[in-house]
Amino acid sequence: MLPEIKLQGDVDVAALSPLVRGMLLAVAYADGEGGIGLTATGAMNRKFVHWAAVNFLWPDFTAEDLYSMNKVLNESDMPPLWVVRDMTRHLKLLRRKKDVLLPTRRGREFLVNPQGFFDLVATDYLYSYVHATERKEEVQARLRWWRMFLNLLNIKAREGCTPLELVKILYPDFEPLSETEMTLEAWELKSDIQYGVLRRLCWLGLLYEAREGITLFQDGSFHKTPLWPACLQLESDTQSDTGVH
Repeated sequence: MLPEIKLQGDVDVAALSPLVRGMLLAVAYADGEGGIGLTATGAMNRKFVHWAAVNFLWPDFTAEDLYSMNKVLNESDMPPLWVVRDMTRHLKLLRRKKDVLLPTRRGREFLVNPQGFFDLVATDYLYSYVHATERKEEVQARLRWWRMFLNLLNIKAREGCTPLELVKILYPDFEPLSETEMTLEAWELKSDIQYGVLRRLCWLGLLYEAREGITLFQDGSFHKTPLWPACLQLESDTQSDTGVH
């Protein structure tokens, strides 16, 4: 059984969750600007993409980050925007009418009470959503491991943990290897954890990556945000770090 995501307590989900904040801003923009303009191919237009890059404040995808790699921004240049668009469409918060995306009645309800939608957004995104770089089979295969991943992170992310540290816990045969050897030998396993698990939890707002003092190519340590205990109750809540093997 998948761990239930159920928000309890008074937490600011828009401040803590990049995904919810992006969805709120997109629906609010569509509501206030007469819709989000679409290109001839159906992509969000550059005017909105630039606005989103400036206002979403998405970790690792700020306007500064994005414009350091692109002179102009199209929807395809901003991966978080793909998820925001998919989720607002899936949850019927925005609808297409000719060459614009418009808010639905449900979308306006979401603007008023995002907390009331959080459980649905979080459950669908964490367990079901297929990123553009993934296959549906990968997401489905991961379902059987989510309880283990969340219980492990519930303990290890108290003080912070890196993707390679998680790999060593999950695959003890890698423990004797150096970091360089780990990078070579466990690249695929690390990528699965980093992008299939940690990125989802960060974009949802349950984890954040501390990157102070490290280079672009180094992994930071991942820590829980206040949103984690507000929406998850796990078997490992009372378990100490020494109990993890």
